[in-house]
Amino acid sequence: MLNEYDPFNAYKQTTLDARVAAANPHEMVRMLLDGLLEEVQRSSGFMERRSFEDKGKSINKCLNIIHGLDSMLDLENGGEVATTLNRLYDYCSRQLVTASVENSIEALTPVIKVITDVRAGWANLN
Repeated sequence: MLNEYDPFNAYKQTTLDARVAAANPHEMVRMLLDGLLEEVQRSSGFMERRSFEDKGKSINKCLNIIHGLDSMLDLENGGEVATTLNRLYDYCSRQLVTASVENSIEALTPVIKVITDVRAGWANLN
């Protein structure tokens, strides 16, 4: 278990805070997508180790990130892209809940695929 008072973790958090503060909205979405993929991998590891409490916390982090991504969408003016992303984020949320309830690593696979594809599309917007 990570010690939240570990100086290295404090340094990492400070570095992340600085990156977030300097990020434009495009970079913020990229960072959230990257963070989501990392957290889904952690969830998978917790499932594999049958660490149910950590898995629950990790899945909640994933859901919070997806909620954050979804809340950034402009559904009124974003057209088909915003609507499609909204549907994909909803699908990923439901899939994460299913994976958690069933403790199914396999149920995480479609989430990884969708978010990886969204991330690739987002990277091409540069």
